[in-house]
Amino acid sequence: MTLTDQLTSYVAAAFTGIWLQTQEADEAEREIVQHARKKGWKIAVWDVASGLRLPGATATSTEANAGDPLAALRALPALADDKGTAMLLLHNFHRFLTSPEVVQTLFSQLIAGKQQRTFVVVLSPAAQIPVELEKLFVVIEHALPDRDQLERIARELTCDHPDDLPQAEELERILDAAAGLTRYEAEGAFALSLTRHNKFVPQVIWDLKAQMLKKSNLLRLHRGPFPRRSTALDAERDWLETFLTNPPS
Repeated sequence: MTLTDQLTSYVAAAFTGIWLQTQEADEAEREIVQHARKKGWKIAVWDVASGLRLPGATATSTEANAGDPLAALRALPALADDKGTAMLLLHNFHRFLTSPEVVQTLFSQLIAGKQQRTFVVVLSPAAQIPVELEKLFVVIEHALPDRDQLERIARELTCDHPDDLPQAEELERILDAAAGLTRYEAEGAFALSLTRHNKFVPQVIWDLKAQMLKKSNLLRLHRGPFPRRSTALDAERDWLETFLTNPPS
């Protein structure tokens, strides 16, 4: 089920708190805003740097408290419409949920949203929800790009030189290497490969993916023989380390 399909069903069922776990908040915002326009929903977006804004408008809030998370929450009822749906997207709002006042204000808004038809969507890389709000949020995940989307990114990068795009099995190897990357990461990996080699090279993409895993501390990546371990989980980890360090050509 797509992000917009999930969003539509939760809004229809009046789930006023939606926590979207995403590594691509800008892409998620774009998808949601486009969908909201098709559905006729009112929508506003807030982040601590820019304050409150209405997508498509040229100006953002210039008030002194524009970056205040409480001001953003208190602005939502003004968007309410007896005949429609209003939605507030909050970027990285988990950073502000250590404040009792913010938590209580959000709690009150989520409860009132049932009658007001107002919805709060938090865009965050992690589902860090205070215990006071856990039962008021549903958590959905923003899927990473699939093969068709990755191929579309590659085609966009080579639109001026279509012959640079590999075909058939060679393209499949490129897409295999890019699987699991965000749109931003995939675009960067493809561009780096073109810069270095004037073509798509799977090993460049695998190398970048290995670097990303190092940053996340999910795996230890090294070359050479691995120490012997006894558990099945460690054996799977060893296999994945080998696969990522020496991917298929």
